[in-house]
Amino acid sequence: MLWPENVEIGSCSGYHRFQFHTWCLPLISITFWIFAHTSFFMTTFVNLSPLPLHLRLNRNRSSSSFHLHRSSTSPPFLLRKFTLPKRTVSSVLQTNNGVSSTSDSCSTEPNSFNNDVRIVAVVGDGAISPLKSASWIDVMSHTAERLKWIDDKYEMLVFTDNIHDLNPNAQNLQKVLTTANILLIVSVTKDESVEWIKRYSQNIPNVICFDSSPALENKLGGSFVSVGNKGSLFSKLNKKTKETLELAETISEAWIRHNSDDIRFCLLIIINAYIKPVPVLKNLRAQGFSTLNCMVKNCGRQVMNCLLDPNCRKALQCLNQCSPVDQVCNYKCIASYESPILEEFSLCVLQKHNCLDLDAKIPEKPNVTPMVNFRDQILSHDMAEDLFVGWLGNLDWSWRVVAGQNPAYDQFPCQYQLFYRGKARGSFWYEPVFQVKTLDGKLVWRRRKYRVKRGKVAGTFNFSVLDNGVVSNEYWTIVDVCEDFSWGLFHYSGAARVAGQSYTGAVLVSRNGEYPTNIDKNRLYLALDRCCIKEWELFDVDNCSCEDAPLGLPEGSRLHTILKPDESMIASDA
Repeated sequence: MLWPENVEIGSCSGYHRFQFHTWCLPLISITFWIFAHTSFFMTTFVNLSPLPLHLRLNRNRSSSSFHLHRSSTSPPFLLRKFTLPKRTVSSVLQTNNGVSSTSDSCSTEPNSFNNDVRIVAVVGDGAISPLKSASWIDVMSHTAERLKWIDDKYEMLVFTDNIHDLNPNAQNLQKVLTTANILLIVSVTKDESVEWIKRYSQNIPNVICFDSSPALENKLGGSFVSVGNKGSLFSKLNKKTKETLELAETISEAWIRHNSDDIRFCLLIIINAYIKPVPVLKNLRAQGFSTLNCMVKNCGRQVMNCLLDPNCRKALQCLNQCSPVDQVCNYKCIASYESPILEEFSLCVLQKHNCLDLDAKIPEKPNVTPMVNFRDQILSHDMAEDLFVGWLGNLDWSWRVVAGQNPAYDQFPCQYQLFYRGKARGSFWYEPVFQVKTLDGKLVWRRRKYRVKRGKVAGTFNFSVLDNGVVSNEYWTIVDVCEDFSWGLFHYSGAARVAGQSYTGAVLVSRNGEYPTNIDKNRLYLALDRCCIKEWELFDVDNCSCEDAPLGLPEGSRLHTILKPDESMIASDA
């Protein structure tokens, strides 16, 4: 049965989506409680020895020295789930004279600091990032824009290190450094720049440096984060110092994943720890005894079944090894050990009883509008559904994903999209089929089933799905589809309410999963701009080994009503 009894599927009104949901981040906190209190569960329900896990995130022991550029661990005070933004969009862009300024339709950035969160980013002049070779000035400017989605009072100004005392831009930078509370330094290696920054950043309480000169020191909460030789980390640290190091390690772990979400996350956790609470991070905290009591009172059988089942127990152990900010790791755990017992566990603890007492709403920003016309006709609801149905009927799938913006889900291999009308009048369904590489190196197929309802505006849709025991609601927008169906861009936002998690993303799709050779790049870039997404944010999907995909439709399914793709394109591939 698709939907369990007594589980209500809410409607949604927001934007973004992710191809495959994960409620695994909230499950991590449950995991910590379970294993921290395993003795309690075992002595309460059955006389077994407790499992040897700790109430903390896994530490990466392979790197014994802390380095903000490479280290990867996660602190126990960040035992939390993730909820994404809901605010105003803005952007800070580099000008020819080396200082940031406002630009593009997503921008509302002020010219000076007026708020509590005051960030300055200094990047190497001409430095190139690992994000598809985009310049660091572009990446940081876009990060400033994306911070505004969280809170429009977060201010971030971006400069290059083309600075010296006689340069008028240096005076501007010097001025904003006097009131900044976070300084982010990226790819700054020139001796002159290093000395200048050191001279004028002494009073900034939070300084983080990536890929920069070792002469630049990291500082969090006013305390320097020391870098030692291998094995030379301080053996005796007070609690505050340990938490500072752990926070720095979490920042490092997020940074080395090299995507726009994690770059922003690096700044958010500093804001949250040292400046002011970040509302979107509130769900990442470990829960109190009320959570445990709820689980024991309402879900004792499901908890014990999970602990006694090897696969379910391995799933929880696996999640305990993941950082709460590494969604790829978390989803691999779920995909590797997916089972009915694990689903019953999460269905009871999260969906039915909300033992974590969480909530999340679909992000409201960016506000992405759907395409208005297709083939010189005003887009109707029926036409929009036909665009989703795409190539299905001519081929065994509607669309295949070429690339996606969400770093956790849109990069999974071999993504097929199946959109179709159901037997019942007005019913519409979406089934993504995709591969996940399990922890033992195997590629396994996964398939989900979404119920789809029309939005108020043609080209917008409300999706809902029960994924491993947790309901997610999503809002999709058809941003653009080429007239010959050679490509399309779909934008989504969503939330798993009881998991305290919200998310955003977009997928570029085509007929065969390949980047269309005749694509109008200007048109694509304009479509991405409407989503406030840069082309360098997209992750390419591996579509090389996609044999034996579990496709096929339910009996009685219906397809197009008005629009169909150009069948001659299929013949041209032969």
